[in-house]
Amino acid sequence: MDFESKYEISSTVDFIRRRNFTRVALQFPDELLKDSPRVAMVLRSELGKDVRLYVMADAAYGSCCVDEIGASHVNAECVVHYGHACMSPTSSLPAMFVFGKASIDVKDCVQSLIQCLSSSNKSIMVMFGLECAHALEDLKAKVSESLILGQSHPSLKVVYAEVAGLVIDPYVDSTKEIDQVTSQSNSMSDAGFNVNEDERKIFQFSNRNKTESGTSYCLGGLTWNVPDRKIEDYLLFWIGPDNAAFNNVMLTFNNCEIIRYDTDKRCLLKDLPHQQRILRRRYYLVEKAKDANIVGILVGTLGVAGYLHIIEQMKELIKRAGKKSYTLVMGRPNPAKLANFPECDVFVYVSCAQTALLDCKEFLAPVITPFEAVLAFSRGRQWTGEYVVNFQDLIASNIFEEVECAEEARFSFIKGGYMEDSHPQENDKEHDGSSLALTTITEKALSLQHQNPDSILFKGNARSGSEFFAARSYQGLNMQYENPAPPSYVMGRIGRAAAYVDEKRQAEGSPGVVD
Repeated sequence: MDFESKYEISSTVDFIRRRNFTRVALQFPDELLKDSPRVAMVLRSELGKDVRLYVMADAAYGSCCVDEIGASHVNAECVVHYGHACMSPTSSLPAMFVFGKASIDVKDCVQSLIQCLSSSNKSIMVMFGLECAHALEDLKAKVSESLILGQSHPSLKVVYAEVAGLVIDPYVDSTKEIDQVTSQSNSMSDAGFNVNEDERKIFQFSNRNKTESGTSYCLGGLTWNVPDRKIEDYLLFWIGPDNAAFNNVMLTFNNCEIIRYDTDKRCLLKDLPHQQRILRRRYYLVEKAKDANIVGILVGTLGVAGYLHIIEQMKELIKRAGKKSYTLVMGRPNPAKLANFPECDVFVYVSCAQTALLDCKEFLAPVITPFEAVLAFSRGRQWTGEYVVNFQDLIASNIFEEVECAEEARFSFIKGGYMEDSHPQENDKEHDGSSLALTTITEKALSLQHQNPDSILFKGNARSGSEFFAARSYQGLNMQYENPAPPSYVMGRIGRAAAYVDEKRQAEGSPGVVD
């Protein structure tokens, strides 16, 4: 595969020229950064000096998202995103995606697919990583040829997901987008995609839409239609690596039978035990979040459309649950960063779908998604097994509506007993005259309290950051002394830490050891 075909040079040049862009940002992930000088050089030779190109790397958040903040620093008019992408809708800049072309043995993949069709007695829904999209047409042709020659299982069929589009434009009329996504019939040639046909904004504010021909889905840049059946009636056949996109498919369709074809090892992986392990882990985090009093909202994106709206909804949800929330912006979260906020019992991570599932085993507090926060902080809501990975789907749904439930104690599976959750009305009464109370608590938190040095880090059940710091066993140094005169100095120990002088004398007077 030649270099220009891999990086879609001709399609990129056509996209920039037709839009008359003069300042273009080229975003590369770390693994493709080595090719960025050559890509920029080839594009410059095709576009001329009238177009300024800027290479971006080391995104502030996930590399799968379009870095609109970095592009705005150079006043870029659009972004060309290379490598794996989550296809989250952008807020202000048009973006074109170049997924790359992963190596895939189409013949072996077709044989594995036909084998699954024969053994499962189910119709197959073919889904794939976006880096494998270039082989879709060849795959379709070979599967059709094999089915005609075999002439077996005529009632079973193979349905294919399609790439929803190559270009996201936040200024395109969304009403036209729904029709384009639903009635998509574009094809991809072996040399690459046709940007003139595929250019459109990805409509992802609802990943499931009822149509006359069935139910249409849109997830992770893929769109497909399920005619006259339920998605659970299909065997999901995933082509590609075990990455965040595949994990999202497993969580979203956790009631479906899923088989993955590994393109690197050229083998089928039917037993996926980590699917149930991930679900059990997420359910545990939801139960743990129910016992939280102080919640930190982590901003994991500054470019995905709708992130400000979901943050406001999270604040309102947490407030209705009688808890305190703090909004934190820190780039990519890690254990060291979050350890600076020990008062937070749980963190809600607002980010794109493919970076939302953080492995938080090393964190001091669990990190959950907005959907899990709805389950944890909505009194009386039960988890039905459905899982939502895109926070845009939460915005478009009625999941934030209050659920009527009896006023009774809640059983905590983590603490093993019944707990009384506070209510917003109670908190409002407690915080009457809050300015004076907060000043008193803050002054108390900044003063040194003489406590047992063996006491734990925190005692009590704090409902705000100021209460937490007021009850900490260590609250910093106190530079204000009660006595105006400084105390007399005290002679310290003499010698080195390995052996002070007084320690040597004790050693000389102690009985020796006889071999």
